[in-house]
Amino acid sequence: MDGYRTLKERAQDEFVERRSRFIGTACPVTTAEEAVAFIDELRARYWDATHNVYAYILRDGQLRRYSDDGEPQGTAGVPVLDVLQKENLTDLAVVVTRYFGGVLLGAGGLVRAYSHAAKLGVMAAGIQVMRLCVTGTITCDYNQYGRVAALVPQLGGRVEDAQFGMVVVLSFSLPKEAAPALEKQLADVTCGSVAPVFTGECYLPDPGGEG
Repeated sequence: MDGYRTLKERAQDEFVERRSRFIGTACPVTTAEEAVAFIDELRARYWDATHNVYAYILRDGQLRRYSDDGEPQGTAGVPVLDVLQKENLTDLAVVVTRYFGGVLLGAGGLVRAYSHAAKLGVMAAGIQVMRLCVTGTITCDYNQYGRVAALVPQLGGRVEDAQFGMVVVLSFSLPKEAAPALEKQLADVTCGSVAPVFTGECYLPDPGGEG
């Protein structure tokens, strides 16, 4: 996987449908423990609500979970999960809280209301594309520093740190697909005397990939 879509931050939004109040709260999470802690927190905060419906999706183990929390089967948790799947999102949890207003919505009305609340929460949180990157270091002389440091951002990466001692050591992150180009261009500008040392991989926000 070269990237995935998740949430930028935790956020919530709400609306009222036939006197029932629906609150959609969305939060980025990376583990089942984080998802459960988020759900438990919302249940405690909205302890007096009629329902606290949830759904979450994790990259780790391709895990998907949902709960109708007492609503008729298939009218609450599944619609919330469907919103997340249709947006192709992962590593997130959404809780939709309902305060019953005394008017029954029917199965179709519940599906639409829970879907809408989930969508509002996701939209409030914002969608962030995470890109697979390599991390590494580049060691060069001071007279090479300017040309070498300029290559990383030109290729869509970022210089994370620079240590200035007898030589300059740059720590960087870079989209994985740009790694061969970095090796080639470093060799070109330093006559083959400098090469990157790749130390790992990680996912980082893609500045141009906001959904």
